[in-house]
Amino acid sequence: MSGSLALRSLRAWWALRPPAAGAAVMATGIVSVGLHLTGHEILSLIALAVGCTAWLGLAGDFVVRLLRQPRRWREEAGTPAALTAVAATAVLGTRFSAEGWQVLAGALLAAAALLWAGLLGVVVRHWHRGMPGAVFLGCVATQGLAVLGATLAAAESAAWLAHAALVLFWLGLVLYAVALACFDPRQVVEGAGDQWVAGGAMAISALAGSKLIGADSARLYLWNDDADDVLRTVTAGVLALDLAWYAVLLASEVIRPRPRYDVRRWATVFPLGMTAAATLSVAAAVDVPWLQTPGEVLLWIAVAAWLAVAAGAVREERAYAASAARDAAGLTSTAPR
Repeated sequence: MSGSLALRSLRAWWALRPPAAGAAVMATGIVSVGLHLTGHEILSLIALAVGCTAWLGLAGDFVVRLLRQPRRWREEAGTPAALTAVAATAVLGTRFSAEGWQVLAGALLAAAALLWAGLLGVVVRHWHRGMPGAVFLGCVATQGLAVLGATLAAAESAAWLAHAALVLFWLGLVLYAVALACFDPRQVVEGAGDQWVAGGAMAISALAGSKLIGADSARLYLWNDDADDVLRTVTAGVLALDLAWYAVLLASEVIRPRPRYDVRRWATVFPLGMTAAATLSVAAAVDVPWLQTPGEVLLWIAVAAWLAVAAGAVREERAYAASAARDAAGLTSTAPR
């Protein structure tokens, strides 16, 4: 009896997970990418395994809700947080490509592109003024596709994929500008964690630019000198804007601390990790070696934040499990004999 009640309680807890939980996969995946870029392969693979496990759970939940709760699924599909599924899939695909698993990375690119095509228009139609930081996920999802597309283009020498990624890169920047007009600036000091996506969207844009620069080669010859100069300038400028956002958002956390755990804090970890990965990648792409050290420092800050938020998530889950166990015990003791 108590075991059945506990199982139902666990299912009820899982059913309450919002789409924003996809940010946990995004955060874990990009931390894995950053650790790979700095040569910490074992830690990177551990993070990748954790991210894949969480992705499988969320993918299963996505399918179950689509089949059993279509009305709720449609409602959640119109929220910006639904796009975390696209970004999370693209980030994991990028990490798999770095391991040489191009077929799997390509499959994840196809899945992410289908999700993006189905969700982006629905989400954008619901944008309005005064929105939280999640509004920038339209840019994040689009740039996630650009990052993975450019990464695969370099690995497979596919010029068409690089050009498609370039289109997505510019579209992502347009979406950022629109999202910025909808963003409520008060969220910088009032947000529960997703306000950091305002900077994270710039970070993944910089990463996409660096991947596009790196995809070019004598064999592909993707861009002429003028186009390459523009791409390098824009990428460096976007990274500078990301670092400026980082400083502003960090200052707001110091001025108004918000230490309590919230699932949206995963949307804080993701920009921290993405800024580190973007800094490291841009350093190599535009040949600015002095950026390597700041990138590594930012990476370990992101790792520390990941551990802190993960600890908060574990505490919340334990509290929920304890509450469910107490409820089960109470129902058992009052059940008719």
